[in-house]
Amino acid sequence: MRLYCEIRGVGFPILCLHGHPGSAQAMAVFTESLSDRYQTLTPDLRGYGRSRTPLDFELQDSLNDLVELLDTQNIERCLVLGWSLGGILAIELALRHPDRIAGLILVATAARPVGSHPPVTWPDLINTGLASLINLAIPGHPWVIQTLGKRSLYRYLLQQHSSGAYHRLAKEGFWAYLGTSKQANRALNRALAQRYNRLPNLGAIAAPSLVLCGAQDRHITAQASLETAAHLPQADSRCYPDTAHLLPWEIPDQLLQDIHQWLEQQTDALGLKDSWAG
Repeated sequence: MRLYCEIRGVGFPILCLHGHPGSAQAMAVFTESLSDRYQTLTPDLRGYGRSRTPLDFELQDSLNDLVELLDTQNIERCLVLGWSLGGILAIELALRHPDRIAGLILVATAARPVGSHPPVTWPDLINTGLASLINLAIPGHPWVIQTLGKRSLYRYLLQQHSSGAYHRLAKEGFWAYLGTSKQANRALNRALAQRYNRLPNLGAIAAPSLVLCGAQDRHITAQASLETAAHLPQADSRCYPDTAHLLPWEIPDQLLQDIHQWLEQQTDALGLKDSWAG
């Protein structure tokens, strides 16, 4: 299917892939900065946001959608930045279409995803719902964070319960959750049931990679992310203390600084010389 896609900036293209639940809007923390120097393409994946469908699908169908998107935009080669589920799709693109992927930036993701999330309780769900709705009305209010946020499921998504992170939750996270279809939920659950593991195949990825993870991530553990980095032939990695799965919203400045620095260091390997001229 044709995906809804937000395109910003000019320069070497970076395909930015959101997680689950997610949307193109949730990747703004990256595109707001990267589009100053690169062209960022940020789709709503199949079943999410403005790319919803009434039909059932498998996650692998998203790969065909993304290749079609690149073809439609006449992009022969790009970087891929993937957060969580988006990182898994990025890995798959690099394995299936190596000539088209110049490099990978993998955030809070893994080729063999392992979680350590505790069982979800009814108080967790109630507090999360209340925190989300009240935070929508008064984003980042200290009372919301202290009274509800830290007693909700957000305590497993965040370690630094900052006002900035809760503003992102209100502006982007809440709507991404509402925009995630039941078809997308079913596709993810079927994929998880198959115990996805691409570690044995990572040696085939020649593209340079950057792996970024939060030390307290309970959804995809830091150990799983670092295991992925260890299996990639050309990978740099960073593990940030006191952060979790939503680390781009916890430490955006540090994360973006490290991404820009890595891109500058990889200019020759990624073939980005022309992009710096702009």
